[in-house]
Amino acid sequence: MDFSLILFIALLVTGVIWLLDAIFFSGKRSAKLEGAGDLARDPLLVEYAKAFFPVILIVFVLRSFIAEPFRIPSGSMLPTLNIGDFILVNKFSYGVRLPVVNQKVVSLSDPERGDIMVFRFPHDPKMHFVKRVIGLPGDKIEYRSEKLYINGILMTQTDDDTYNFKNGVSRNVSLKKFIEDLGTVKHNILIDPRRNNAKLMTFEVPAGQYFVMGDNRNYSNDSRYWGFVPDENVVGKAFFIWFSWDWSNGGGVNWSRIGTMLNADNK
Repeated sequence: MDFSLILFIALLVTGVIWLLDAIFFSGKRSAKLEGAGDLARDPLLVEYAKAFFPVILIVFVLRSFIAEPFRIPSGSMLPTLNIGDFILVNKFSYGVRLPVVNQKVVSLSDPERGDIMVFRFPHDPKMHFVKRVIGLPGDKIEYRSEKLYINGILMTQTDDDTYNFKNGVSRNVSLKKFIEDLGTVKHNILIDPRRNNAKLMTFEVPAGQYFVMGDNRNYSNDSRYWGFVPDENVVGKAFFIWFSWDWSNGGGVNWSRIGTMLNADNK
C-alpha cells in the first residue's frame, strides 16, 4: 500500500475520533464527573487520537507538499547517485498536487532538461523511479553508439577519466566517465565500452510526457525500453542527499556524500 495513503487513512481516523468525541462525548463525560468532584479524563483511544493527529498532520503536509525522502536502490544513476543514497525530493517545484490521487491543482513550472526527476513508473505506479530528464514534449531523440542527439543536435561528451564500482556483491566494473553537455546542464555519465550498441533508436516525445534516461547509460532501465513518463506520474525534483550508506564496501556511512546538492551541474 502507498505510504501516502497509509498516512491519509491514519490522519482521517485520528481526526474523526477526536472530532466525534469533542461533539458528542466530551461534554457529557465532563458533566457526569463534575458532580462527583472528579476530573474528566479522556478514554485511552481519544488520548491517542489527540496525541497522534497533530504529528501525522505535520508529516502528511510536509511529505505531500514540501519534500519527500527516497532511497536509491540501484546503480542506474551512477555516478550522480550511489546505491544507498537517501535523497530529498522537492514536491512543489513542478506544481502543487493533491496527495494520494496525485492530481495537479496548481502549475508552477515544468520539468526541464537535465533535471533529476522522481516519478511513478508508468507500468506499475506503485514503484518510484529516479532518472534524468532528457527529452521534453515535442523533442526528437536519437540514440546510437552511446551518443545522444536532441532535435538533430549532438550532445557533446567530454572524456572525464574512468569510474570503478562494484556491480552486485563482488564484481568490479570499470567504466568510461564523460561529461555530457545538455545545453543547460552538464553532468557525468558512465559508458561501458564493451556494450557499445550501434543500433539507432529514435523517439518523438508526445505532448504532456517526458523522455528520461539514467546516467549509467548501459545499466539503466529507462525510456529507451519502456517509453515516456506522463506528467501525471511526476512526483518531484531531487535536490539534496541528506544521508548515504555505502553498500559497496561492506556497509558504513558515506560522510562525503551527505549534504550534496543535486540538479546543479552535477559533475
